[in-house]
Amino acid sequence: MNTNQKETRVAVISIIVETPEVTQQINEILHTAADFIIGRLGIPYRQKNISIISIVIDAELDVISSVSGKLGRLSGVTVKTAYSKK
Repeated sequence: MNTNQKETRVAVISIIVETPEVTQQINEILHTAADFIIGRLGIPYRQKNISIISIVIDAELDVISSVSGKLGRLSGVTVKTAYSKK
């Protein structure tokens, strides 16, 4: 590994949105990490009036933590992140 390259990890950021009004803010936060996002899946669960979003990201730990933290500070949003070991 090149010593100039920082180590990245793959992570899944799981987001539950209970307040639809924050959708624009979520998209803005995710846009800042667009270069690191491998995939995104959004599922509206109309029966419960919530949305579930899964983001797969390959980035440095501080980038993943920053994105997760910003999302988690939004009102009506719950975030959990699972990291790969490599």
